[in-house]
Parts: sequence; C-alpha cells; structure tokens
Amino acid sequence: MQLGLIGLGKMGGNMRERIRRAGHTVVGYDRNPEVSDVASLSELVEKLEAPRVVWVMVPAGAATQSVVDELGDLLEAGDTVVDGGNSRWTDDEKHAEELGAKGIGFVDAGVSGGVWGLQNGYALMVGGDAEHIARVQPVFDALKPEGPYGYVHAGKVGAGHFSKMVHNGIEYAMMQAYAEGWELLEKVDSVTDVREVFRSWQEGTVIRSWLLDLAVNALDEDEHLDKLRGYAQDSGEGRWTVEAAIDHAVPLPAITASLFARFASRQDDSPQMKMIAALRNQFGGHAVESK
Repeated sequence: MQLGLIGLGKMGGNMRERIRRAGHTVVGYDRNPEVSDVASLSELVEKLEAPRVVWVMVPAGAATQSVVDELGDLLEAGDTVVDGGNSRWTDDEKHAEELGAKGIGFVDAGVSGGVWGLQNGYALMVGGDAEHIARVQPVFDALKPEGPYGYVHAGKVGAGHFSKMVHNGIEYAMMQAYAEGWELLEKVDSVTDVREVFRSWQEGTVIRSWLLDLAVNALDEDEHLDKLRGYAQDSGEGRWTVEAAIDHAVPLPAITASLFARFASRQDDSPQMKMIAALRNQFGGHAVESK
C-alpha cells in the first residue's frame, strides 16, 4: 500500500525504512530537505492515490495540531490520518472530531521501540474505529515485531495514546528501581564490581528485562557513569499519567515518586539520574548532558 509519513527524525526515519522493507510505498516529508522525499505537505498528498493514509510523527502539541490542521485542508473524505507521536489522548478526541467533520478518518497510535525499532519492530497500541484501523492494518503489520505480540487495537479514539502513556509511566518506575539499586551498590565498600552484578542479573532472575540489558550496555560504555551529569528530562507522559491517576482516584505511588525523582535531578547532580539518563539514551537515543 501507499503511505504518507510526516516527520523523519530518529523514529520516523527508521519507520519509513522498515515499512519499505515490507514492500510498501512510503512518501516521506520532513522540514529537513536532506531526508525528505517531497518539498511540501501538498506535494506529499498529490503523490498519494485516494483513499490516502497519512501518518504523522511530529512532536506533540502545537506541532501536531498545525500538521493536522493543514492535512484537514489538503485531504479528502475517505482519507485517514494516523497520529503516531506522543500526543495527549484528549488531543486525539479533538483531532478525530475536527477531521471527522470533513469525512476524514483518524487513528491514534502509541508507538514504542525507540532507536531499536528498525531492527526489532515497534510495539503498537492503536485507538479508533475498526474501519479506519483496517485501512492502516498493512502498515501496522509491517511495523510490529514478528510473532503474535506487539500490536493491539486498544479501544476508541485516544485509547492508543492513553495506553502508551501508561506504558511510559511504568517505564519511569522500572528505570527508577534499577537506578536506585545501582546507586546503593556503588555506595558500599563490599561490592567491588557493580557492573558485573548487573550483568549477572541478565539470566535466571525475576528482574531480568530489556531495560536491564540496556543498563549493562551503558555500564560497558562508562562503567561508573562518570561522564554523565545526573540530570534526566521527562517527556510529559509521566506527568499525564499522574494527572490521569488523580482524575480517576487511582493510587500510583511508584510512578509518581519516579516522576518527582526526575524533578529532583534538576536541583542536584543525582547519581540515580545518571542511570536514568543512560537508559533513556540507550533505548530512545535521547540526549544526555555531559559533565
């Protein structure tokens, strides 16, 4: 099938390649002309045969709203827009209503996989009407990991991004637990090889995970994380997860504490945040701050 893909950064560029490897045609647009296939959104739409499917991979908020507004003017009834960024689920409801008034379908897709997605595939959590999702299904099948898992139609519009938001909240808490354990091991005199302790946990333990593997990768590159400043950003989804928990009276003490720990990292050079920063860089290519 044909797909228009807007936003060819670290995620979008690799997604374009994975979809093409599956035999589909991708027309990509990015503000960077060096990676873009076309010069404008209007040219992208012109190159696609109706009914069109256009996937948006740009930052959440104003950038996504601007692209959705422009696509609303360029596309026709029967076309479909997929928001694969990290938009807030309430924005999905707004975009679906705006595009739906013009007969344009809307699907929200939470995408997880980071810089490793090209090789391993992307976990996909999607929301929207079944008829709209069916139009995009060949692309979902191309992006997902091999095997029966890694894709779910989570529910109505907004359900995909809400699920991805909760996924990221859990990710916050898991990374915080590894970081706290690492700092404690580093503090005691009796443990002389913390990196190898972490490596020993990779097999046969109940805490083994891909995040643990990435932690070992980071420690192999910088054994005591001396090159990093203990500062970690938050993507916004951790905050939204806590806000949703408050709205629904659901206690999330671990996720909330991990979010506050990131706030604390901006006040001091936190050892725990060195590990958080290293993990975020490993799985998502997120920027780190060096000393």
